Amino acid sequence: MMEKFHRSKAELSLIINVILEDLYDRFNFLFASLALDQEALNKFSEAVKDKGAPLDNCFGFIDGTVRPMCRPINGQRLFYNGHKRVHAIKFQSVSLPNGLVADLYGPTEGRRHDAYLLQSSHLLTRLQALPRKENGDFFCLYGDPAYPITPRLMCPFKGAALDEDQREFNKSMSSCRQTVEWCFGKISTNFAFLDFKKDIKILLQPIAKYYIIGALLTNCHTCLYGSQTSMFFACSPPTLENYLAGNLC
Repeated sequence: MMEKFHRSKAELSLIINVILEDLYDRFNFLFASLALDQEALNKFSEAVKDKGAPLDNCFGFIDGTVRPMCRPINGQRLFYNGHKRVHAIKFQSVSLPNGLVADLYGPTEGRRHDAYLLQSSHLLTRLQALPRKENGDFFCLYGDPAYPITPRLMCPFKGAALDEDQREFNKSMSSCRQTVEWCFGKISTNFAFLDFKKDIKILLQPIAKYYIIGALLTNCHTCLYGSQTSMFFACSPPTLENYLAGNLC
C-alpha cells in the first residue's frame, strides 16, 4: 500500500482509522434497531420452516462469538475466556435467513457468558416490540442451550433423557441454527486480519470497531453477491441501497 499510494505507514493508518470512524458513525444504527415488519418476519419464518424446522415462527438465530486478541498488559483475568482458553472480547449476533447480521451487540469482556450479553443488550425488550403472527403467536429467535426459554426466544431441549420427538426437534433446529456460524465465518474469511490475534491489541487499536465494520462490509458483500446462508434458505438479501437505508428484507 505504501508503494501504491505513496504514503507512509503512519498516514495510511490515520486514513484507515478516519474512514473506520466515519463508517461506524453513519451505519452503526443498522446493528441496533432490528426493525422488521410483519411481511419481513413472515418471509423469514417461512424460509426457516421450508428447511424442515419444526418451529413455524422462528425468524432468525442468536449466538455469541468470541474474538481472540493478544494478551493485554492489564485486565488479563477480565478478558480471559476459560471455555476457548484465549483472551478475547465477545459479541452477540442475530442472523437472518437472508444471510445478514441484523443485530450486533458488544463488545463485552471475554469472560462474560452469553446470558449476560442477552441481558445487557436488552434484546428481549426490543423483540417484544415486533409484530405477532396473524394467529397471535409470537415470532421468536432460536439459540443454543446457553439461553433461557421465553415466548420470544427458543432453545433446544436439555438433558440426557430426551424422547424421540425431542431429539428430532433438536436435530432439525440444529441444522438451521448452524447458519449463524456461517455468518461469523464469512466475516473472518473476508477480513482474515480479524482472526490474527497476535496483531489484535486492545490498548493500541479500536479492535471492537474493526469487527463491527467487518460485519457491516460483509453484509454489504452479501447484498451484492449473496451468501451460503441466503442460498441455504433460498432467501434473497435486500439491495445494497435498501440495506444501507435500514431495510433488512
